[in-house]
Amino acid sequence: MNSYPFSAVAGLEDLKLALLINAVSPSVGGVLVRGEKGTAKSTIVRALAALLPGVDVVAGCRFSCDPGAPDPECPDGPHAEAGRAGEVRQARLVELPVGASEDRLVGSLDLERALTDGVRAYQPGLLAAAHRGLLYVDEVNLLHDHLVDLLLDAAAMGQSYVEREGVSIRHASRFLLVGTMNPEEGELRPQLLDRFGLTAEVAATRDPDERAEVVRRRLAYEADPAAFAADWSQADAELAWRISEARDRLSKVVLSDGALRQITAVCAEFEVDGLRADIVMARAAIALAAWHDRGAVTPADVRLAARLALPHRRRRDPFDAPGLDEDTLDEVLDRTGDYDVEEDPPPGKVPPPRPAPDLDLDDQSGETTARDPEPESETDTEPEPEPDPDGPGSGGREEQEHAEGGPGEGALVDIGQALSGGGQDEKTRADRPKPSPAGAVYRPRLFVVPGIGEGAPGRRSRARTPYGRTVGARPGSRTVHLTGTLFAAAPHQRSRGRTGTGLVIRAEDIREPVREGREGNLVLFVVDASGSMAARKRMSAVKAAVLSLLLDAYQRRDKVGLVTFRGTSAETTLPPTSSVEAGARRLGELPTGGRTPLAAGLVRAALVLRTERQRDPARRPLLVIVTDGRATHGSLDDALRASDLLRDAASVVVDCESGPVRLGLAGRLAARLGAESVRLEDLAADGLADVVRDRRVVA
Repeated sequence: MNSYPFSAVAGLEDLKLALLINAVSPSVGGVLVRGEKGTAKSTIVRALAALLPGVDVVAGCRFSCDPGAPDPECPDGPHAEAGRAGEVRQARLVELPVGASEDRLVGSLDLERALTDGVRAYQPGLLAAAHRGLLYVDEVNLLHDHLVDLLLDAAAMGQSYVEREGVSIRHASRFLLVGTMNPEEGELRPQLLDRFGLTAEVAATRDPDERAEVVRRRLAYEADPAAFAADWSQADAELAWRISEARDRLSKVVLSDGALRQITAVCAEFEVDGLRADIVMARAAIALAAWHDRGAVTPADVRLAARLALPHRRRRDPFDAPGLDEDTLDEVLDRTGDYDVEEDPPPGKVPPPRPAPDLDLDDQSGETTARDPEPESETDTEPEPEPDPDGPGSGGREEQEHAEGGPGEGALVDIGQALSGGGQDEKTRADRPKPSPAGAVYRPRLFVVPGIGEGAPGRRSRARTPYGRTVGARPGSRTVHLTGTLFAAAPHQRSRGRTGTGLVIRAEDIREPVREGREGNLVLFVVDASGSMAARKRMSAVKAAVLSLLLDAYQRRDKVGLVTFRGTSAETTLPPTSSVEAGARRLGELPTGGRTPLAAGLVRAALVLRTERQRDPARRPLLVIVTDGRATHGSLDDALRASDLLRDAASVVVDCESGPVRLGLAGRLAARLGAESVRLEDLAADGLADVVRDRRVVA
């Protein structure tokens, strides 16, 4: 079946340009495509492969060596002298599936032959297949960190290394790396984001006519793929020709000192870490000039390069949305743009007759990336402290608050920034105090699930994982545990007729290592959002605590979920997800007020855990209950009975009770759960890891 033509993709001009820049100059470092589902991210990446120029390769070489300059260390070498004729083939599109193993990515050795016959037999992996082509990683944010590290190291160095039991193999691996991701499913770590040269944000257009054109083209393609591809073949052929011509011009483009100062001034103004951004911007600006058939880099090239190279490097913490303040960008460019450029570049070759789609973007065209959020108003003030509405034996104040809609809307917010609550009319909000800002975020104590799991690799609880320290051996041959293999073979040497000094090793003797590392867990927050939590400035401390735990979960590669309860019911505010950013956003929209249905919150948490256990049985849950223990809708006995549904889950209770008189209700809940009870003010790290108790204590 014909692939969807690159030229036929409607819109997405920033993404198209980012891909074409990398096609012209693969040294830019690849493209990370961020966007919502159903926006043709995968379609356009697959279509790009058909536009890449063919490559000359040594006949029969599995590593695509260039006959003009063969790799002297190629595992299939040594090849004949440079300059001999080879064969031309289409640049490959290699796709890395999310579930790929390390051996599938970097290649593997036939370890049985290596041990028994002394033959170093190497089977190339995807990094070898992608050499001089395109490596596409769909849902790159869902790859294990270890694989992402290997992938980006190879992309940065242009080489792949395979180390197995003292055997070392190196081969060239230079490719155009393209990754796509949906931010709702989790973010990449900042240091990994930085390894992608450019980024493009994509979103479906809201214009009905443009949407209609997208649907019209898709239906035409599905009705007759061959005819549709033929209709767009000349437009694709022109783009392929322009890529080839731009590659030839690339080395002739001049990057003046003035343009270079603009690039470094922009990077300095936006305070990006390191110098990789400066280098990427310079390479991208040169590629843009070559694409537009210009002999020198212009301010327009610098601006476009900045829009594509800097947004994903501007994140200062995991809760910041990628973006670039284009007003600041324009100010820097205006301030440093007093250098001469060639106004009328020499005309290029006349292209084939049919015009290609207009991809000559100037500095005002294309979709803009998300801007940094507006600063909050300087008039925001913190509300006056309120008396505790839940004194001993009292429920009247909470009933009054529930009838009136609560004492005001609190909001758990992005770090250092208070967001207003939603779902109320402007008049109601104006009559109520604005939510207090979150306190300072801190490093919380580490809570881990007891025992040894087998979940996805992460950084929280002990687990059997493919990576980590070796703690034993077991039958298997994916990788060889040499000592274990020798010990397994040793007792059978006499029966196998061993002669001389060598060992007789058979397939059944081979052992693979058992490794212990860390896993990521499901951290489910169950947060009391009732009126009692808004008293005595408690909400400010709760905001800081939950955001600190969210940040900790992000760093430890956990999934997170959020259950909140207030009034008369509980709801799943955030279903379990890998997007901690989504968790912070939902917390920012969380209203407070009303009575405390503690039992309903615990029952809702049990339902969430049961559903998630069916979806991902290997991922162990960690329940974090944030409450003062009061139950003013229903009773504490109802809550204690409901907690029995959660006794199989590791849990910790963050006791938010404050004031001179404390009832210890959260402690009773923790005892019934067999959970660790931590006072809110003691949540900060004290240098110790707290193992959530697996001993169940019945109150």
